[in-house]
Amino acid sequence: MDASKWRDDSEYVSIVSDLLKQPLVKKMDTIVQHHHSTRLKHSLYVSYVSYRIAKRLHLNYRAIARGGLLHDFFFYDWRVTKFNLGSHAFIHPRVALKNAEKITELSPMERDIILKHMWGFTLARPKYRESVIVSLVDDYAAIHEFLLPFNQKIKQIFEKI
Repeated sequence: MDASKWRDDSEYVSIVSDLLKQPLVKKMDTIVQHHHSTRLKHSLYVSYVSYRIAKRLHLNYRAIARGGLLHDFFFYDWRVTKFNLGSHAFIHPRVALKNAEKITELSPMERDIILKHMWGFTLARPKYRESVIVSLVDDYAAIHEFLLPFNQKIKQIFEKI
């Protein structure tokens, strides 16, 4: 799925436009995420792909779009900053939730999406199917973004053959 088409999806844009206007959300575009993306690009990918899946499955696509966009709404460098309370996988969803609550009102589902998006790496089990979708799309996106240069080299090799 080409997630870069989110700008052409007027319904999606109307759901997240208030968030995208927030200065702190815009700031996520200055932070490197998974080595080869920005935190905002990553979050938009997770949000939009999850939104498209939710629409097809007749789930709460509004909550999934907004929760997906804010799932990594934190501003520290996880490669440098360490916490005594636990790992980055455990801490950053709580930080993202606290930050998200400062800029918008969240539904219980949106809270669960943000808080449980590291399911599998943490024991925090999602309450909603929408939360599971964001968690799985986030995992896929992280792996894809991390391996992007490797994938591009493989593609170049095959194009030469």
